[in-house]
Amino acid sequence: MAKTGNHLNRSAMHLLHRAGQCAADIFSEEARSSGLTPRQFAVLAVAAEEEGLTQTELVERTGIDRSTLADIVARLLSRGLIQRRRSKEDARAYAVKLTPQGARALREAQSGAVATDSTLLSVLPPAKRQDFLESLSLIVNAPRK
Repeated sequence: MAKTGNHLNRSAMHLLHRAGQCAADIFSEEARSSGLTPRQFAVLAVAAEEEGLTQTELVERTGIDRSTLADIVARLLSRGLIQRRRSKEDARAYAVKLTPQGARALREAQSGAVATDSTLLSVLPPAKRQDFLESLSLIVNAPRK
């Protein structure tokens, strides 16, 4: 009988999940002073790039599911890192904007995000790093049925 560990070590799904856990652990250590999680960082980063995005647009740009994103937005609101107001285009939707405190938290976490990427990529030979990122991008951007 084959060991489960051997099968999991050849499972793209399992290895991507574990790699994500490693990335989150490294980010938590590197960006500890910001108090942000990787997903909170992603929401703030996207909101900083394009002010006034709705929560639906944040879902589309970050890939975070709706219910998780709603929880993240609630947490960021309670910490005073974002503001939320009714969208001018759709009064049923909320537009998100960083507060000065949110911009500061994002700046504090930025070096941690860069350090996390460097740490993760450092285990790969330099010649394979760009291919790795392109492969991940293909997976993330592949059409879903």
